[in-house]
Amino acid sequence: MVQMNMVSSLNNALDLLMKEDPNVVLLGEDVGKDGGVFRVTDGLLDKYGADRVIDTPLAESGIAGTAIGMALAGLHPIPEIQFAGFMFLGFSQLINHASRYRSRTRSTLKVPMVIRTPVSGGVRTLEHHSDSPEAYYSHIGGLIVVEPSNPYDAKGLLIKAAHMQDPVVFLEPTKLYRLFKQDVPESMYEVEIGKAAQVAEGDKLSIITYGTMVPVVKDVVAKKNVSADIIDLRTINPLDEKAIITTAKKTGRVLIVHEASLSFGAGAEIAARIAEKAMFDLEAPIMRVGSASFPYPFPGYEQFYIPNALKISKAIDKLLSV
Repeated sequence: MVQMNMVSSLNNALDLLMKEDPNVVLLGEDVGKDGGVFRVTDGLLDKYGADRVIDTPLAESGIAGTAIGMALAGLHPIPEIQFAGFMFLGFSQLINHASRYRSRTRSTLKVPMVIRTPVSGGVRTLEHHSDSPEAYYSHIGGLIVVEPSNPYDAKGLLIKAAHMQDPVVFLEPTKLYRLFKQDVPESMYEVEIGKAAQVAEGDKLSIITYGTMVPVVKDVVAKKNVSADIIDLRTINPLDEKAIITTAKKTGRVLIVHEASLSFGAGAEIAARIAEKAMFDLEAPIMRVGSASFPYPFPGYEQFYIPNALKISKAIDKLLSV
């Protein structure tokens, strides 16, 4: 075990994947010489050469389209988009092609690729640098959507994603890149995609969350000394419905917390599934905490926009009072 933050664990995963499979290729803006805007690909150009770690033009549609072509040709590309807000420029490629080739060709052709991008805010970035786009991509059949909350899961999920034969949208919370370190094995391992993690156990309420909100929720629950199940989804699509329904039935009170805008978000889908399959086990209405449903604000106002400890604490109090 080695102490790693999320950046170093992802770098380690990419290193192991490239060593394991000569068909693994990295591409994106500044991923080579500069090692990526957050240094996730640092050192890999020197180790594997410019044929496998490719600096691209500033053209996200081109990056996505080129990666799809590489995948169809037998390579296993792992493209990086510098920020999630820029990934919308490649949206058509992902939605109309990457997600559909397996279905379109009746599994004759597959698109084994993992497209990585930093997501979410809390680090005082500008417009287009703090988006939480998981709901967009989860709505599309054929795309797997993953969002880790810690270094251990980040490495294991990335390795698992790269071993799959389908396109994976791999969302990396910017705020968590260097927020804390964790013991991470240096060797190859996988974390199952589509399976949530239970990071705390309790019987008073269930808190279902993911990404940047996981450490915030854990801290609030610890400080309030509340007996709560905390479920870290890890995968947004497909959802671990079994874990969601099990915890809802167990505690009877459910709080869903995510950084993305509340309207039409992942939390709404989770709430709907609980309403369909655990309605009569609930002791109180399902509650959600998320960001406001308007564009991400300028840096000086993001503390009023993103869910914080106070908002989560108040929601817990309200839920327990019902």
